[in-house]
Amino acid sequence: MSDRVKGFPPFGKGVRHARSWWGRAWLQAVEDTSLDQAPLRQGRKYAHAGLVGTITVSPGLLSATVYDAEDTYRTSVRLTPLTDAEWDRFLGQVAAKAGHLAALLEREVPRELAEAAADAGVPLLPGIGDLDPDCTCPGWELPCRHAAALCHQASWLLDADPWVLLLLRGRDQDEVVAGARPATGVLATAAYAQRVADLPDDPPPADLGPLPEFEPAPGLDVDVLRLLVADAAAKARDVLATGRWPAADDHQDHVRLAASQPALRDRLDVEPRAVRAWRQGGAPALDVLEHPWTPTRADTARARAAWAAGELPDATVWRNRWTVHNRQVRYGRDGRWYPYRAGDGGWWPTGTPHRDPTAALTDTDPD
Repeated sequence: MSDRVKGFPPFGKGVRHARSWWGRAWLQAVEDTSLDQAPLRQGRKYAHAGLVGTITVSPGLLSATVYDAEDTYRTSVRLTPLTDAEWDRFLGQVAAKAGHLAALLEREVPRELAEAAADAGVPLLPGIGDLDPDCTCPGWELPCRHAAALCHQASWLLDADPWVLLLLRGRDQDEVVAGARPATGVLATAAYAQRVADLPDDPPPADLGPLPEFEPAPGLDVDVLRLLVADAAAKARDVLATGRWPAADDHQDHVRLAASQPALRDRLDVEPRAVRAWRQGGAPALDVLEHPWTPTRADTARARAAWAAGELPDATVWRNRWTVHNRQVRYGRDGRWYPYRAGDGGWWPTGTPHRDPTAALTDTDPD
């Protein structure tokens, strides 16, 4: 198989969702193009059921066999490759900033690069009508459920390897890397005329290294002191890396400390559900546990639309809490759904928050 034709093995069964912004943009193009949401929902179920076979990617073409009951169908999705002139403009944008190529090699697509490419007239990501599905099934929808299943699994491929998108647009990784690197022997006058490149991002903080040793002393619990020093060092490292303080107040900080240092939990007298919430999602998850809130009409409308799109069972809704028997999901202020399950003393956080209520409700299964 040549470098311009790549095969990817089947994903198998499992609920997955596009995590990267470019993977979600791919799915948005599929949804915006479709005139019927039913095949899209069926395709998502087919994708989660592992009914898509090996996916083959080549310039302008994505194809796979999709299984349906006792039949199999050959399904494809076409995306117009870039012209040579468009590739020249795109590679110019990649080379304009040192971090762009480094990010691509780390399998990340900077939004800034996609926006710069769009400004240069290069459609890197597909838009409405750019994806052209085809299938050997008798269905008339565009896309049919088989093509929709292929598109869903393609978004998972893009999450893991955005070079798939560039290959669909016409060139493989080696060609892009070679084209984005400036030629040797640049004249000094040309070099001085170029815009000064931005400095690369700071490297991540180094490992903490060994902590100081403490001598026992009357009234001094050396083990507790060692834990507090380690926590303070880790907190300082996080602040340096993110520019954000990890907790808003003493209560949050006590919960964070109890969640990260189990040996201190009893000394801090923190509610176990609060510790579970912090481990679920940090400060936003703790807020969801402790503070019910009423979403705006727009948020409520989006939540109900997402709930209906997932074909979920009827729920009892109170403010931001949606309850189905002994399972519950809570809609957070950050737009994510937080899974809960009934237990001793009330509702307990379980699983991880999701943008999709279907995934959140599925995550309410016991740990």
